[in-house]
Amino acid sequence: MPNFTSSTRDVPAAAAVPRHIAVIMDGNGRWAKKRFLPRFAGHKKGVETVRAMVKACLERGVEYLTLFAFSSENWRRPQDEVSLLMQLFVKALQQEIVKLHRNGVRLRIVGDLTRFDPKLQQLIREAEEKTAGNQKLCLTVAANYGGRWDIMQAVNRLAAAHPEQGGRWSETDLEPFLAMSFAPEPDLFIRTGGEERISNFLLWQLAYTELYFTDALWPEFDSAALDAAIGSYLRRERRFGRTSEQLLGGSAGGNPPPESSLHA
Repeated sequence: MPNFTSSTRDVPAAAAVPRHIAVIMDGNGRWAKKRFLPRFAGHKKGVETVRAMVKACLERGVEYLTLFAFSSENWRRPQDEVSLLMQLFVKALQQEIVKLHRNGVRLRIVGDLTRFDPKLQQLIREAEEKTAGNQKLCLTVAANYGGRWDIMQAVNRLAAAHPEQGGRWSETDLEPFLAMSFAPEPDLFIRTGGEERISNFLLWQLAYTELYFTDALWPEFDSAALDAAIGSYLRRERRFGRTSEQLLGGSAGGNPPPESSLHA
């Protein structure tokens, strides 16, 4: 398993660009409503924004991009909207995987996939296998995912794997069983659409992530908006439990000066 730094035990190294960006893509339906279009038109437009965001992250040297596409609570939405979203997911996989592979992007899908149609599950497996060797960017799509589900499934898998420990486990024991164990913790979390909550997304992994909220609806979120989010991140003092004086004294892990921030 990868050996990434835990923000609650160690101080992650600083970088001129966030290594891992996680996004809640909110506002597709409202974008469509403002234009007197059906909600599904907003979701289709949102796929175009995903495509542009992948390109922008590749250009800026972001290594991991994680997108919250469908939460475990989204099944509560009207059945016709859920059905259309599943169809859009299938179509996007079929249309985008060749381009992702050509650009060196590895695709990962995390969440409880057992509730999806067998055809969609098969497409997910094929897409992950096709891109498994790519290293330029790891694009993770969280689908039928919830942070509480993630922690509980990790606990259950850990208990099954190590019954001899009798429940005496540490964070280090649990982390390999989390859905995102293959990635470092997000440096920057972005939520579009004006809401200011994390909505059961990556509850374990966001412990020390910098949070950025914007009123921009997801279909409106472009490369300039991404640069604004990264700029905000780079102006912050990431202390990880330390004092400002310690950072000024040269301790590792603080962000570099803002003037070195944005991609040229």
